[in-house]
Amino acid sequence: QVQLVESGGGLVQAGGSLRLSCAGSGRIFGFNAMGWYRQAPGKQRELVATITSRGESNYADSVKGRFTISRDNAQNRVYLQMNSLKPEDTALYYCNVRSLSPLFTYDYWGQGTQVTVSS
Repeated sequence: QVQLVESGGGLVQAGGSLRLSCAGSGRIFGFNAMGWYRQAPGKQRELVATITSRGESNYADSVKGRFTISRDNAQNRVYLQMNSLKPEDTALYYCNVRSLSPLFTYDYWGQGTQVTVSS
């Protein structure tokens, strides 16, 4: 069992920056992806960015060039540096880790951290 705990959310003005962190406890086995998803009120949860244990990253078009995802495999941590924030980035941000290996099946979520961007 892996527990994910997010931190770093808060209130920021448009154009500002925040850095989200997610710490995973327990062992994470095999080839996997850690990532960030977000859900705004009244909307479905959407992918923000993911990064595999090999370092391959993927971003939503809406955040490309503004957000950067990174991870520390040894510490089971993933980070999201968010720059040039916009009011439409306001959402509850969730950390996720899931297996990409056929040898393991897991898909864990954190409780979320709120990001609010004021105009």
